[in-house]
Amino acid sequence: MPLPKISTPTYELTVPSTGKNIKFRPFLVKEEKILIIAMESQSDKQIAQAVNDVLSNCILTKGVNINDFSTFDIEYLFLNIRGKSVGESVDVMITCPDDNTTKVPVQINLDDIKILKNDKHQRDIPLDGNLTMRMKYPSMGEFVKNNFSVDMQVDDTFDLVCSCIEQVFSEEESWAASDCTKKELHEFLEQLDSSQFKKIEQFFETMPKLSHTLKVTNPNTKVVNNITLEGLNAFFG
Repeated sequence: MPLPKISTPTYELTVPSTGKNIKFRPFLVKEEKILIIAMESQSDKQIAQAVNDVLSNCILTKGVNINDFSTFDIEYLFLNIRGKSVGESVDVMITCPDDNTTKVPVQINLDDIKILKNDKHQRDIPLDGNLTMRMKYPSMGEFVKNNFSVDMQVDDTFDLVCSCIEQVFSEEESWAASDCTKKELHEFLEQLDSSQFKKIEQFFETMPKLSHTLKVTNPNTKVVNNITLEGLNAFFG
């Protein structure tokens, strides 16, 4: 006689970038195993892939493709699912910046971690008096492909930017990036001057992200430090 199936609760949340509701279940032991192995590897790429795999398993709404979500959607979904799985708080180890040595354990309530939106952020980037480039958010798949590296090579940076171009338009015409080849998009970017490309960099720099600011007292120096944690890695516990 086979063992009985154990029922799991289901929850619902809203995806930040789209406003759509999705249903999910908590992690199971098999998913926790995936995450523990990824954490022990200390590889950003492996952690990102583990988060992708776990979310794919836990999201119950049909027709949802994890690779279509933006990075901040993925971060928000992961923390919320984690909260329903192993507790509503996360333990992190903070290195006090006043001496860059002392480590202080801190417990953070997941409800206090919010998506930070920058008022200067805009998806439509004016290139000149005529053309505007509309950007879309990079998917977790794009960051996994680029190894989550902050020191990407020039070609990798161009590939990432190209993958985030949705369309280029003027008052009279529009060109969808999906109708262009990678070579054509690269050549288009190479026409931009430094100030125009800087606007594209600002799109990435000001993208919404997980953020939480807290005060941490260094027990050795008694200095009170203001700490801002940003991005999934900062909260991965």
